[in-house]
Amino acid sequence: MQGLILAAGMGKRLKELTHNNTKCMVKVNGITLIDRMLHQLDRLHLSRIVLVVGYEGQKLIDYIEKLDIKTPICYVENDVYDKTNNIYSLFLAKEYLLKEDTILLESDLIFEDSILEILINDPGKTLALVDKYESWMDGTCIQIGSDDSIEAFIPGKKFVFEDIPKYYKTVNIYKFSQHFSETHYVPFLDAYVKALGNNEYYEQVLRVITMLDNPEIKAKKLDGQLWYEIDDLQDLDIAASMFAPDVDKRLDSIQGRYGGYWRYPRLLDFCYLVNPYFPPEKLMNEMKASFETLLTQYPSGMKINSLLAAKNFDVRQNHILVGNGAAELIKCLMGHIDGKIGFVRPTFEEYPNRFGEASSVYFMPENRDMSYTADDLCTFFADKEINTLIVINPDNPSGNYIPYDELLRLIGWCFEKKIKIIVDESFVDFSDEHKTLIDEQVIGKFTNLIVVKSISKSYGIPGIRLGVLASADEDMIATMKKDVSIWNINSFGEFYMQIAEKYTNDYMNALNCIRETRMKFIDALGTIKNIRVIPSQANYVMAEICGGMTARNLTKKLLADYNILIKDLSDKVKFEGREYVRIAVRNEEDNQRFVSALKEVCV
Repeated sequence: MQGLILAAGMGKRLKELTHNNTKCMVKVNGITLIDRMLHQLDRLHLSRIVLVVGYEGQKLIDYIEKLDIKTPICYVENDVYDKTNNIYSLFLAKEYLLKEDTILLESDLIFEDSILEILINDPGKTLALVDKYESWMDGTCIQIGSDDSIEAFIPGKKFVFEDIPKYYKTVNIYKFSQHFSETHYVPFLDAYVKALGNNEYYEQVLRVITMLDNPEIKAKKLDGQLWYEIDDLQDLDIAASMFAPDVDKRLDSIQGRYGGYWRYPRLLDFCYLVNPYFPPEKLMNEMKASFETLLTQYPSGMKINSLLAAKNFDVRQNHILVGNGAAELIKCLMGHIDGKIGFVRPTFEEYPNRFGEASSVYFMPENRDMSYTADDLCTFFADKEINTLIVINPDNPSGNYIPYDELLRLIGWCFEKKIKIIVDESFVDFSDEHKTLIDEQVIGKFTNLIVVKSISKSYGIPGIRLGVLASADEDMIATMKKDVSIWNINSFGEFYMQIAEKYTNDYMNALNCIRETRMKFIDALGTIKNIRVIPSQANYVMAEICGGMTARNLTKKLLADYNILIKDLSDKVKFEGREYVRIAVRNEEDNQRFVSALKEVCV
């Protein structure tokens, strides 16, 4: 068996990285793609490796000659690489296809070693390696039958988004038997090139072959093995984190992205916090039906979006401000705060990070659950001469909850002391009480109160980026409206606020579901050795790790062995050397998978 690598392309989408280098000489974590791939093939003890070179071909050859590759390497030159596509590169190497069985690869891939082993060890003689389609993938897809026969090749221009559940993506790694090349692929390749020219993709030939009664080629499905195709700088960034040389670097790289985890194959995210039971399918379909309009039309300005928010939350328009997520509102708000601020620690760091350490006063609960009451805060801050108090309720990451009546008493205490109080209630809808402070009577009575709420978290729409801030301080609201962009909300966010009220019953049902799911999840976690779960009224739980394992090591173990991401609280929670993590509450299927993984880790 031989290997055949197509490496003639220019890789223009990688910008300056391929200005003087061919695409496969781009480095991932300090190692070029071609170096990695050649060493992977070298370990298979192949008879030869054939490379089709083109753009900066001699530079690539000179580089490869310096590598310690024991397998003989042959080169085929595509001197019209800038006028042809990869079908012509393979056409130039067709005589090699006729010599023996071949592993065919494209040079812009990075993958686990096990992927080649899967292909080599499979008894199937001619196989196309495929993976279940995910949203980060691009390029040729296929549909397969129950016997793994390839029913259709789907090029990009024939892609039907409604059929995504049926699609598999070609990994661009194939195993061709010599017989298949002789009787099927090379004859059809010759005919295709003569009829339709050189500026095509070699998969087009496979597409024709699969229409035969006996095409010989079948699909070989991957099962969670990692691979990535690198076409642009973002792909390169993702690949660097996926294939980091050790789990520490991989974890740091993924955490440093602050989201976008849908681009990571099958990563189960127990770190970021959303509602798994909302929005309902009907709401999403309503948004899809208006997609073209929302994409191509300007959104309304701040005035109209404030009106929509006022309607949804039943407050006056000049008492509410809409933000591009709560994060935009927090940044703007903290820029208008003077004097000393009281914080609870640990907490959501977006607030203290926006304020100077010298003017911050911290209350830290002195118990293992990080729990506190309204009375605790009144007692601690009574003599601290703070101008503003910030309370996250339920708190993040502890899940600590101050009941509604007690919270009103705390707000009243602040009012009497002439202390401004900011209450972030982004997770309050998940609490058993589900009582909001965004109420005209409440904010009208307590003019010292500012309420911040993230719509992303409780309503399960983080991609839309919506948040609100409510207060009877009309001068502050008016000033903040001038500070943010007039079009800070896009049309999708505006449309969501326009239709959300129709789905109130669905939302209430979703909240009931997540409360029930949270209770079951906490019970299940409580049965695991060396895990102490802390009571929570949010859509996450904080847990203490006992038995000697650190939170960092648990987080790394779950990521490396189970592709599960949780929140390591080592930097947030420092209490007598104890170790804590935060775990999101997802749907029951995901929660069961997490509990099973945790049981295996915490033995």
